[in-house]
Amino acid sequence: MNDDAPAVRRRRGFELEAAILRATWEELGAVGYMNLTMEGVADRARTGKQVLYRRWRNRAELVLAAMRSRVVSIADDVPDTGELRGDVLAVLDRMARRYDDVGSDVVHGLMAEARDLDPVFFSIMTGVMETILRRAADRGEILSGAVGRRITTLPADLLRHEMLLTSAPVPESTLVEIVDDVFLPLVNSRAGRRR
Repeated sequence: MNDDAPAVRRRRGFELEAAILRATWEELGAVGYMNLTMEGVADRARTGKQVLYRRWRNRAELVLAAMRSRVVSIADDVPDTGELRGDVLAVLDRMARRYDDVGSDVVHGLMAEARDLDPVFFSIMTGVMETILRRAADRGEILSGAVGRRITTLPADLLRHEMLLTSAPVPESTLVEIVDDVFLPLVNSRAGRRR
């Protein structure tokens, strides 16, 4: 053994995970989502791919973890503008900006592999919208419980659909249409029927 050789320090815990997530993001930038492999990320992070598989079942979960390490989850900071319309527009705006920041390649890749993601991932926006609707009910804007699950998730679902159909940024006018022409009329009609 060569005493002059530098000792290799083994990374663990948070340090190792941060290195892997950073390497994932760098690898995405270098090769794109479709060419991203666990082996490529492991090489870039200077670790073994088995280390990755102990933490993430597949590349979709790994990429999602890398995204979450870079941005604050909408669920951790639900907008509160003081009105239902403003809150929903703020959520959609954050989703659209995140799409622009992450890139259509990554979003389209994740959606193509949606079946590989933990179902909890898909309930995040439901929880965000339920929080917004509960606040609106507390303010007296709508009746509590007047909106079912399908309408609750509709704004986020429509925006995801828009993002999947295009690689271009989603214009603000589209967000306004989703809220003003589709979501709010449905919410108001449901609330009117419950009275």
